[in-house]
Amino acid sequence: MSRLFEPLTLRGATARNRIWVAPMCQYSAVDGMPDDWHLVHLGARAVGGAGVVLTEATAISPEGRISPQDTGIWNDEQAAAWARVVAFVQGQGALAGMQLAHAGRKASSRRPWEGRGVVMPEEGGWTPVGPTADAFPGLANPAALDEEGLAKVRADFVAATRRALTAGFDVVEVHAAHGYLLHEFLSPLSNTRTDGYGGDLAGRMRLVLEVVEDVRSVWPDDKPLLLRISASDWTDGGWTVEDSVALSKEAVVRGVDLVDCSSGGNVLATIPVGPGYQVPFASAVRSGAGVPTGAVGLITDPEQAEQVLAGGHADVVLLARELLRDPHWPLHAAAALGADVAWPVQYERARA
Repeated sequence: MSRLFEPLTLRGATARNRIWVAPMCQYSAVDGMPDDWHLVHLGARAVGGAGVVLTEATAISPEGRISPQDTGIWNDEQAAAWARVVAFVQGQGALAGMQLAHAGRKASSRRPWEGRGVVMPEEGGWTPVGPTADAFPGLANPAALDEEGLAKVRADFVAATRRALTAGFDVVEVHAAHGYLLHEFLSPLSNTRTDGYGGDLAGRMRLVLEVVEDVRSVWPDDKPLLLRISASDWTDGGWTVEDSVALSKEAVVRGVDLVDCSSGGNVLATIPVGPGYQVPFASAVRSGAGVPTGAVGLITDPEQAEQVLAGGHADVVLLARELLRDPHWPLHAAAALGADVAWPVQYERARA
């Protein structure tokens, strides 16, 4: 049987295959509320055969949004709206996952098709927060988080996790990648604090590991917890794959079940983008930390995806742009690899 179509069980949840929908921001919400766009966008990928469907980076607080149009889960009304999406995704045989996120110093930004840049307060923007008052290039100066602010971040992650549970999600993922708040604390390029949340590797990992512990403490033992990391800053003096292995080891002890390995986003860097360019990070973390991993990054071909898994580089592949181009990629991949998978009964008549 194709490795790509083998089920994967993490704790008490079993994904029907190892093709997972990567979080993809849609920048289409009003006041953090998921709506029909999110139902159709995520639901279509479940209909198309994905094993796990992850939401976009979903803000744990209003100030944790990347843009004013990000989805959120900081109130009960949002949780109730997400429950509708969850029910549909699960009804198509997929697991529903939520990525819990805080944008940190990259918050209050414009949507990509609006040219990026800062959303000013008079346009509905706000002052972002970060480990220090240093800005990401081209964005607003953040307020450095003090002890009270750090406590609020942790409490917001807990409250968001509880709401994700109420909404019925099967999986949650803590977002510590792409230059957002938790990644900002990890990297020495963005974290120059001199208190207990900065300095050496242990200090810079502290907030991430505290958040993982907090989330795990309120997330049921039979439900998987994922951690998304940027495994490298792609910049000298920055976060490295060796640091990622060290973080992953500590995260596993605290209850993480799979590490989703992306890269970059914290500083402006030259990244050698190409097919499967981030797969070596998943492989290094998998072997170095002894934890299941997810591979991402220009995985577009069924045979390529199969080889990532068959070669022992990762346990799942997470697709983004390819699933935007073709929501039914898993069904087409099954045909290409000779795997016998069920189609939605409504579509069976179109099966070749």
